[in-house]
Amino acid sequence: MRTRTLLTNLDRWAFGRIAAREWPGAQRVLPRLTRGADHGLLWFGVAAGAAALGGRPARRAALRGVASLAVASATVNTLGKRSVRRTRPLLDAVPVMRRLGRQPFTSSFPSGHAASAAAFVTGVAFENKWWGLGLTPLAASVAFSRVYTGVHYPGDVLAGAALGVGAAFAVRGLAPTRAQLAPPARPRAEAPALPGGQGLFVVANAGSGQRSGPRPDRAAEVHGVLPHAEVVVCGDPDSPPLDKALEEAAEQARSQGGALGVLGGDGTVNAAASVAARHGLPLAVLPGGTLNHFAYDLGIETYADAAHAVESGEAVAVDLARFRAEPHQEGQYFLNTFSIGAYPELVRIRERWAHRIGAWPAGILAAWEVLRSAAPLSMEINGERRTVWLLFVGNCQYRGLGTAPVRRHDLADGVLDVRVVHGGRLARTRLLAAALLGTPRSSPVLGEARLPRLRISGLPNGTPLAYDGEVTTTTGKLTLEKKNEALTVYRLLPT
Repeated sequence: MRTRTLLTNLDRWAFGRIAAREWPGAQRVLPRLTRGADHGLLWFGVAAGAAALGGRPARRAALRGVASLAVASATVNTLGKRSVRRTRPLLDAVPVMRRLGRQPFTSSFPSGHAASAAAFVTGVAFENKWWGLGLTPLAASVAFSRVYTGVHYPGDVLAGAALGVGAAFAVRGLAPTRAQLAPPARPRAEAPALPGGQGLFVVANAGSGQRSGPRPDRAAEVHGVLPHAEVVVCGDPDSPPLDKALEEAAEQARSQGGALGVLGGDGTVNAAASVAARHGLPLAVLPGGTLNHFAYDLGIETYADAAHAVESGEAVAVDLARFRAEPHQEGQYFLNTFSIGAYPELVRIRERWAHRIGAWPAGILAAWEVLRSAAPLSMEINGERRTVWLLFVGNCQYRGLGTAPVRRHDLADGVLDVRVVHGGRLARTRLLAAALLGTPRSSPVLGEARLPRLRISGLPNGTPLAYDGEVTTTTGKLTLEKKNEALTVYRLLPT
């Protein structure tokens, strides 16, 4: 009791000293800042700006910050303020010009504004410490503004900030950051370290990731991070075709004991992977497409990441998956995914509209059209006749529920990740309802398996299929299988 009384008296004394002191310039800033942070609006605005203007790392940091804020806010409002009932400070000592026009009436302990600010900034810092450090003065100003305007004691603010930091740690425990995740580094592979890109022959697709506007200078982008790399640009009318450029670059890399590089989206990377595997060359992937799934699973999100991996010689062996139509034996490799059913049609429609309205609006339009008009397919899967809306096959196991896998953490696990959306009455509606309720794995219309090989037959010739964002058609019975640890790729190890 003595300790509690001492802390309470100290809290009130500190509040009085802050209220009595003049803070130059604070009157014009802090009351507006504290109002702007009501209901987390300030932080939602920062997150929206980062998501719109930044790349994938910024979007990930914004999402983690918002998730941490949400957990902190829920904890403050459900447990914090109900567990400790504390009256707000008396405003007699606070100058009228500082006071808020509308005074809060809930418990003073703990400060929700301080909790939200600390949670958001800590969450962002877990993704990028420098971004978190840059936002810290803003978070501290929001927290101090609650005392400055007379709505909280300093102890309320400190408790709220501690709770916010704890919320960010809780979110990190449930959703680890990239640095916490074990990298897909099994097994490590030998690849030359190429300082400045010396000995790296890069084929850059000028059209990857570009739907409108002027095309970037791909050679300049590569030389900005790897000044000694040799770069060949394809994708323009007067440039060599992709397959020829890759073969020539591979021949040069092999003759000099170097490596093959590729800048482009998943389809371009797929073509480069086939060439690299055939020539026994390590592959460096520079993410230059719209989605860049394979590059991101390697921990490479920027050109600078790719350059760091190439210069350090960090590499791993990864699996390749292959589908082939009998009696053809070579087949076609895929790095990410293969699918039959609704998704190939979605890709076809998206590509038809992407150059007019942009990739993401075209994707939404395509999804709507597929949901409206798609029909199930009849096929044999490993000898059993099935009626399915969608057959999805991933190269290695994906994390994520149902038909929406999101990421792989092991690129050499030796399995195909097979997911089937079965046909039947109201199949799409039932699957959508299960997804909305968070239980897609228990839906009777969804089947999953992890297999080393898959056989598909009974499809009409010309049935569309998609692999790594590309669309083609079937010409007979299909066999899908793995080539374990068939490709060496540079990757960025978490720091």
